[in-house]
Amino acid sequence: MNDPPLFRLFNEIGIIEHLARTEFERVLPHNMSVAQFTVLNHFVRLGLETSSPSRLASAFQVTKGAITNSLHRLVALGFATSEPDPADARGKIVRITAAGRAARETAIQALAPRMQALAAQIDIAELEAILPTLERFRRVLDAARNG
Repeated sequence: MNDPPLFRLFNEIGIIEHLARTEFERVLPHNMSVAQFTVLNHFVRLGLETSSPSRLASAFQVTKGAITNSLHRLVALGFATSEPDPADARGKIVRITAAGRAARETAIQALAPRMQALAAQIDIAELEAILPTLERFRRVLDAARNG
């Protein structure tokens, strides 16, 4: 195959993302969607206490309507709260709850057996070696999107 390296990289990432999403959807608790889990993970990964639907939509590159659907479900499950923004009467402030943090951890634990099975087939040291490059690649793409 003579496809350019960047195309091959995007192709592999896309296939990996699809396979990982499918696997993750099988084990997510509370009938949570991957989109909903991703919101919880975003809060925890970045150490956020609050955000707004607009900032979340921008972070995920989706419409405000799409993020609102995920947020409504998270609020209904008790994993987030949504309150009027005192600084902007039209806006909302979204907070992750302790139950939301716990649900994220439960989801990760539910995936653990599958991760262990993969770890038995793939050298973890090899994965750790490529992570800095993948993280840098993500930062470059994110900066280009926001630039």
